[in-house]
Amino acid sequence: MTVGAADPETLAQAASRVRAAPSVVVLTGAGISTDAGIRDFRGPNGIWTRNPEAERMATLRNYLEDPEVRRAAWRSRLDSPVWDAVPTPAHLALVVLEQSGRLHTIVTQNTDGLHLAAGNSPAKVVEVHGTTHWCVCWECGDRQRTPAVLERVRQGEEDPRCLRLGAPGRPAECGGILKTATVSFGQSLSPDDLERAQRAVVTAELLLVIGTTLEVQPIAGMVPLARRLGRDVVIVNGSPTAHDSLADIVVRGPISEVIPTLVGAPG
Repeated sequence: MTVGAADPETLAQAASRVRAAPSVVVLTGAGISTDAGIRDFRGPNGIWTRNPEAERMATLRNYLEDPEVRRAAWRSRLDSPVWDAVPTPAHLALVVLEQSGRLHTIVTQNTDGLHLAAGNSPAKVVEVHGTTHWCVCWECGDRQRTPAVLERVRQGEEDPRCLRLGAPGRPAECGGILKTATVSFGQSLSPDDLERAQRAVVTAELLLVIGTTLEVQPIAGMVPLARRLGRDVVIVNGSPTAHDSLADIVVRGPISEVIPTLVGAPG
């Protein structure tokens, strides 16, 4: 779906509000990464919109209980656009916002790691849905880089298992199920991450929402929380969101063009 240019007056009002805020917390969703070639999930061309069966792979119980779901998931990871994606102008603009000293926190629902790749400090980024770039063993908790596991898949392991050796005297490999360190349906978010997100809204002066439909709880609750606290709320998305009515300003337009304008980043 092609999104038309943002209304100039609305864009100017939003830019004035964002640039004047001494402290900004940013909430990002899949829409900020679509220009990097990573499809969103619920949009008109989203992964789950076009292939509802793909949602099965994102459900924890299905993944743990069904070997075929795991095999399909690993096959899909081989061809994921995440591995070749580069940060968009919107990602880079948020680095400029951090360099200005006005970025409080980025809370992202994305697992693509593009905020970190763009250059935002890990201390400023909360990946509430985890990361695709690491894998975790469901049995022993061992973590390893996803590309290393994918190389095993390319070599013929359809359902790779944990190779970590046991304790002294128990040299056998763990053999536990490996899963990317992403939060699936049916899996709880980190309480620490949720606390950081809430604390950021409480502390910052403005909440800038980028590229999310605000349908997934509890993170979507950042918007009503900001409204209750009297914080400014600016939403930038290509389509309506569940909380547009709570925003001070809603900008419709191409995210890669709008965000650099809002934060005053070079074009």
